[in-house]
This record gives sequence, C-alpha cells and structure tokens, in this order.
Amino acid sequence: MRISLKKASIADAEAIHRLQVESFLPLLRKYRDYETNPANEDVERVIDRLKQPHTTYYFIILDGVRIGAIRIIFNDETRRARISPMFIVPEYQGKGYGQDAMALVEGVVDAECWELETILQEEGNCFLYEKMGYRKTGVTRELNDKMTIVFYKKLLR
Repeated sequence: MRISLKKASIADAEAIHRLQVESFLPLLRKYRDYETNPANEDVERVIDRLKQPHTTYYFIILDGVRIGAIRIIFNDETRRARISPMFIVPEYQGKGYGQDAMALVEGVVDAECWELETILQEEGNCFLYEKMGYRKTGVTRELNDKMTIVFYKKLLR
C-alpha cells in the first residue's frame, strides 16, 4: 500500500493545522461556512482536540511526505469510532489516498461502528464513503443555502 499512518502527538499540532487549513481552504471559499469549516480554525482548536482523552490524530503519509491527517474519536465502551475530520491536501486528492487511509485506520482501531459526516454537495466525498461501506443515516443539517451536512454510519459487526 502506498499510504501509511503515523500517530501524531501534541507537538504535531502546528503541522496538523497547516495541513488542515491547506486542505479545507478551497471548501471554505466555495461554501463560505466560516463558523464550521476547519480552515477557519486556529491552532488552539487542534491542540484542544489533541488533548481530548478519546481522540487520536494520524498523519496520512505518502512516501515519507505528510499529505493529510485523520482524527479518530473512539469510545472503548461502545466500540464506536468517529472520523472528524479526515483531510488530504488538494494536490493529492482524488488519487485513492483517502480510501487507503480509511482502510488502514479501520484496521488499527477496533471499532464495531464507524461514523462520519460530510458535505452532501461534495459528490466525490459521498461516493468515497459509500464505496467504503458507509451508509447515510437519514440525518442531514443545512448549514447555509449552499451546503448541507450528511451523516454516515458503517457497522463492522
């Protein structure tokens, strides 16, 4: 597999933040969702997430280069994992790396149920998640007149 994952630490907050801003900036410009888009967050928000007890960030690495990251929120008791967010910088998007990263993280985290949300209007994202076995839950949330968030779930057991 071309992609590998490397667990991030609090010392990696700046690097995660840079990748996050670069990855989400095109969506911020497109949808103007200033309250919710990760490109509009400061590094302190990433640090806060890294400090959360059930949160783990992994860098998505291609041939030694950090091309993105994925955050997993895992509840040991319920065996539920949530991806929030996963991002890959624009020049590496659409090449299958997101799919590879999701397959790897599902092998690392022993979850029975996976959850995530994405922008309904981003058909490529929806296609990826559905291809990976995620199903729409029927729950949506309109953020503005340009975008709606759609929720997904995948049961492994």
